[in-house]
Amino acid sequence: MFKNVIVRKPAKSMVDGITSAPELGKPDYELAVKQHDAYIEALKQCGVEVTELEALEEYPDACFVEDDAVLTRKCAIITNPGAASRNGEKEHIVEVVRKFYDEDKIAYIQSPGTLEGGDVMMVGDHFYVGRSARTNEEGIRQFIEILESYGLTGSEVTLEKVLHLKTGVNYLENNTFLVAGEFIEKEEFKNARQIIIPDDEAYAANCIWVNDKVIVPTGYPKVAQAIRDAGYEVITTDTSEYRKLDGGLSCLSLRF
Repeated sequence: MFKNVIVRKPAKSMVDGITSAPELGKPDYELAVKQHDAYIEALKQCGVEVTELEALEEYPDACFVEDDAVLTRKCAIITNPGAASRNGEKEHIVEVVRKFYDEDKIAYIQSPGTLEGGDVMMVGDHFYVGRSARTNEEGIRQFIEILESYGLTGSEVTLEKVLHLKTGVNYLENNTFLVAGEFIEKEEFKNARQIIIPDDEAYAANCIWVNDKVIVPTGYPKVAQAIRDAGYEVITTDTSEYRKLDGGLSCLSLRF
């Protein structure tokens, strides 16, 4: 169960954030703020304390706090984002992480290693890590070494098409995974209970489990129904403006 969630307000500069889908248009900042407020309300419905950090105008993508740290039950790992325009974000997440973790329980991914939290999926005490354009072999090696020093484990997952691991696979506890595209046949997830995401709703593979509820993006009825049919309570919230920056529900928070 999660007790705490950290989020960061979107900056006005978010309209210039990184995107692989310029055809979706630039985000509407005012709408993005409203959507962020609704996201926080959805999280609160799941019974967590939400810490909201101020916007960072110099980092257009900084509202995607998930990439800046991995917070486990035993330690915090400050990442080293692989996107150059985002690398400095990590300096701004450390101060809030120190409110929840003692200094000797905070570890750091060091250059030349890169790692972004969107490539990390926690399944109990095991962490799957996607090797991507943003997370490299050295970053994964350091990450797994840190995990093992705390009695946790990790393993690499090869990515072929997606930006981050959690673009296409997410864990809903109870040995249940949401899987889309290349992850449906992946060895790591084949023997688990799978909720298969249809191609026309692939964006909704990025849902989040928070204390027995699942938050699902608005506008993906097949996915929402499949999750309900699997026995979960579903809360929907709109992330249309974050999708324009390759962002989803998990990207917007650190849950621990």
